[in-house]
Amino acid sequence: MLNFIAIDRLIKEALLEDMPYGDITTDLLIPDTNVSDAILKAKEDGILCGIDIGMRVFFLLDENIRFEKLKKDGDRIKKGEIIARIQGNSRAILKGERLALNLIQRMSGIATVTSKYAEKIKNYKAVVTETRKTMPLLRMLDKYAVFIGGGKNHRYSLSDAILIKDNHLKVVGSIKEAIASVKKSIPHTMKVEVEVRNMNEFKEALGAGADIIMLDHFTIDQMKKAVILAEGRTLIEASGNITFENIEDIAKTGVDIISIGAITHSAKSLDINLDFVS
Repeated sequence: MLNFIAIDRLIKEALLEDMPYGDITTDLLIPDTNVSDAILKAKEDGILCGIDIGMRVFFLLDENIRFEKLKKDGDRIKKGEIIARIQGNSRAILKGERLALNLIQRMSGIATVTSKYAEKIKNYKAVVTETRKTMPLLRMLDKYAVFIGGGKNHRYSLSDAILIKDNHLKVVGSIKEAIASVKKSIPHTMKVEVEVRNMNEFKEALGAGADIIMLDHFTIDQMKKAVILAEGRTLIEASGNITFENIEDIAKTGVDIISIGAITHSAKSLDINLDFVS
């Protein structure tokens, strides 16, 4: 799922942002020949994600750095556990520290909150997925973190699948017309999803042959009715105001997918630090 050609480019751009003219503090204080040992340590419990990306940050700064992973992506980590040991050029470790931590902490935070939602509905057929409410330029990493946390991925971009939303319909007109129009042009492998706001729109999308119907801010009773009416002819996605408190009730309705923007746009980063030990 990770394209390290793209990730290397992202890391290089981020390093350039952080030190466009070098790291003046490190370069003035630390001899170029100095070697250090450091550890990555968890400061709270959670799901680890992004360790290979953090490792890549250091390798791009110094290909001779030794990075020993003690935990892997998807592992549950406890406060105080050592995640990795690093040995190598002191300057390279210092220059990569913040970027590596920023990425690992963010991805681990997303994986951790996703796992909590996924665990809550593990006894139902519904799956947790994110939306396109990801950090610009970090979508690949955000979506990978959702996957590591036990979720499934929604479309990666506007190019992946058809998703007809309310603003499209305000321009085009009817749901039936919109679905018929896009089906004339898309490849046979591409799905068509429609966002609906009420039962009348749901019935129209169902009759027009939508592959997936997104129920936007439907009540629990409305979701139940939609599942019964669909009779398995389409996938049903619940979206809007999904919380940890109501997700199980939503899963009980029989929907197939529960999309939650908050697992990427509002996830709290997991607290992880890097300490020099010699």
